Amino acid sequence: MLFVFALFSYFGEAQTLITYGNYTVSKDEFLRAYNKNKSPVENREQSVREYVNLYTNFKLKVKAAEQMKLDTSEQVKADMDNFRRQIEENYLHDEKAMSALMDEAFVRSQLDLEVVHFSVAVDSNATPADTVRAYTAMRELSAALKSGKASDESLASTYGVRRKELGFITVFSLPYSFENIVYALKPGESSTPYRGKTAWHVFKVVSQRKSAGKWKVAQILFSYPPDVDEATKTSIMHKADSVYGLLKGGAAFADMASTYSQDKLSYLIGGELPEFGTGKYESKFEKEVMSLSKDGDISRPFSSSFGVHIVKRIGYTPMPSDQNDANLQYDLKQQLLQDGRMKTAKEKFAKDVMRITKMQKSNEVSHADLFRYADTMMNDPMGEIAGKLPISKKKVLLFDKGFTTGADWLTFVRDFKTNPDLYKGEDYPAIWERYQSVAAVDFYRKNLEKYNPQFEYQLNEFREGNLLFEVMEKKVWSQAAKDTIGLKKYYDAHKQTYTWAESADVLVVNAVSEAVAKATLAALQSGENWKTLMNAKPGEIQADSGRYELTQLNIISGSPAGTYSVIQNNADGTAGFMYYFRFYPANQPRGFEDARGLVINDYQTVLEKEWVASLRKKYPVKVDEKVLQSIIK
Repeated sequence: MLFVFALFSYFGEAQTLITYGNYTVSKDEFLRAYNKNKSPVENREQSVREYVNLYTNFKLKVKAAEQMKLDTSEQVKADMDNFRRQIEENYLHDEKAMSALMDEAFVRSQLDLEVVHFSVAVDSNATPADTVRAYTAMRELSAALKSGKASDESLASTYGVRRKELGFITVFSLPYSFENIVYALKPGESSTPYRGKTAWHVFKVVSQRKSAGKWKVAQILFSYPPDVDEATKTSIMHKADSVYGLLKGGAAFADMASTYSQDKLSYLIGGELPEFGTGKYESKFEKEVMSLSKDGDISRPFSSSFGVHIVKRIGYTPMPSDQNDANLQYDLKQQLLQDGRMKTAKEKFAKDVMRITKMQKSNEVSHADLFRYADTMMNDPMGEIAGKLPISKKKVLLFDKGFTTGADWLTFVRDFKTNPDLYKGEDYPAIWERYQSVAAVDFYRKNLEKYNPQFEYQLNEFREGNLLFEVMEKKVWSQAAKDTIGLKKYYDAHKQTYTWAESADVLVVNAVSEAVAKATLAALQSGENWKTLMNAKPGEIQADSGRYELTQLNIISGSPAGTYSVIQNNADGTAGFMYYFRFYPANQPRGFEDARGLVINDYQTVLEKEWVASLRKKYPVKVDEKVLQSIIK
């Protein structure tokens, strides 16, 4: 609470740095934005003054968006609601408990453990004798593992337990209770038996390594059908080999993913997968990814339990070793918020929220009536009377900035008792205790802006960014793209700046084998049309023509026009060649259509400058030099 009060005091005493029309930007607001976006600079004064200009233009554009009432559009309001839901969880936790869990997660994130898991299922209806037998087997297995006199596989068979290689895991890969066990072990050590809800467990740590970091890849997946047989697996691998050949011949990975990949979540975005680290996928998949030495490398087809994969490395991020690394902190926090270990911390947070919101029970409804009418409602099979009973409109909980009603309580009871995952036979006093926690946190969530200035700032930051996008689209981007006359006029005035580097009109042909490439070359030399040949052999030939700068295709300058290159054989068996239609020297002018994308970008800049100039006339800008100097110094 002291932190919240300090923030309110901080904003309340803010000095005005920028005035535009009747609107202002405080020194504190500016510094918050500047410090968030700044990079190391040698000349701080120049950096600050440049950012004052940029931030002023930003606020002018946002104000223009507000004047156009873009913030009232259904899309913008929906985006705001969606963003609020995304970030509000970040503010619904206990800081001390979170800090301790964050410290623990960081330490564990630095180390990957190779783990083997042994288990014996225990039925909830098992007799005491069966339970004892299961425990005895696991206890004896644990002792045998510690002795190291036999292999894991033979011990699992001897004691009749299930053995599974988990591969390498890291923090958040396993349930928290399991994670605590394995991170307490050293390589070669095994745990004592642990009783879970449905089984006894023993873990063994085989080895450890420094965290493998995180990987960004794209994949083309040829998935296995249910009950796949070996013949089908072989056929799928052959298809994957053919696509791999096209990739080696120069085909774009994203195009191949869009055409061939059966990963329904990624094929439309070039096969790109979310960035991942240790323990996310099968160990075989991770090993293949880790074998790619540099960005852009493409793996040969390999199989997993899901099918056959071709993977392209897009990026790699080592695990930060600095606990204060902002990206690492954010990542760990997001994972913590979704993890089971947060339950205890959330219970403490609920109690804190009750105090912050000054929650208390109202005297309008007695406990007896709360429970009596809850029974009445539960006897209604349709559950439609929650808002019609004598207590429905009465206040049952009071907060400093609001209240909940009997109808809210009755609805909670109905939802809770009809959910088998939640309701475990609790009586009404216990349900009431639970309701108070849920109601307090829910009230706090809905009124976060009133209790947390940081949340209010983040919400407004997104709002302004969203409005900036909307107003730029309407006033600049779409205007430039639609203004064909203006684009042509701009191009005519600046056409000398739109030129080609050394370039050529080229036909690029890729084939699944040297034999197919030779046959295709012979057919083209005899007068066959390349499009006809490609359509006749889909999957065997890929071809395209166009004007390319020589550096794009590694074409050697001076190759004779009207000739074919030699057939280039690739290590994977594919082959390709090119036909040179015509060569052009450097600095040849680009026609309007060839330069259109470049012209649009430049024309947008012109329109934006003109628009900002008009905004500065409408909202005269003043910067308080004294306040600015205090920032610079």
